[in-house]
Amino acid sequence: MTTGELLYEGKAKKIFATGNPDQVIQYFKDDATAFNAQKRGTIVEKGVINNKVSERLFRLLEQGGIRTHFVERLNDREMLTKRVRIVPVEVVVRNTVAGSLAKRLGLKEGNRIDPALVEFYYKNDALGDPLVNDDHLRLMSVATPGVLRELRDLGHAVNKILKPFFAERKMQLVDFKLEFGVFHNKLILADEISPDTCRLWDMATGESMDKDRFRKDMGKIEEAYQEVLKRVCG
Repeated sequence: MTTGELLYEGKAKKIFATGNPDQVIQYFKDDATAFNAQKRGTIVEKGVINNKVSERLFRLLEQGGIRTHFVERLNDREMLTKRVRIVPVEVVVRNTVAGSLAKRLGLKEGNRIDPALVEFYYKNDALGDPLVNDDHLRLMSVATPGVLRELRDLGHAVNKILKPFFAERKMQLVDFKLEFGVFHNKLILADEISPDTCRLWDMATGESMDKDRFRKDMGKIEEAYQEVLKRVCG
């Protein structure tokens, strides 16, 4: 597989062209950011771990009938994916009160949410990725009501597969972020699914096993990511 020109570089990944106009190479970096990139750092081997965890979870979701951009993992840090047009809406699915939800609404962290809550965030760094509703997105012509219904349904469908998968591995899937793209006029799951995009708590100890350890300076960040890799892919 020949790596072409750099098409895009984000906080956690680089996207490269290939000889196939329908495919790109996604390179996973070790860079870590939080609070809309106000906090920056490095998590050793994060890119390798997130690439492998994402591969495992994309394969799982494909088996469950969820279309994704995954084609194959090329090596430790590179994944071949379909070339999509990203929908600028982050879909956050919450099974437990935590993070910004607890702070925003004054709710007790750790309370279960059943059925799961789906939130939309407008993907715009300059605006700080604000929480939005369907009417906001329609006002900005970001997505049609039909696309938003599909995004919400896909969020719930992904959750129904991932939540028991993590529970079987003694991890509580507290919440997670999804991004979707359009490929040949169809909406498919894109980006990554990893400790960067999921909030995971150890079911025995309640310990955080995700990027919250970086956000909150909790220490043992690399160890937590390695443990997630072991449980997901081991």
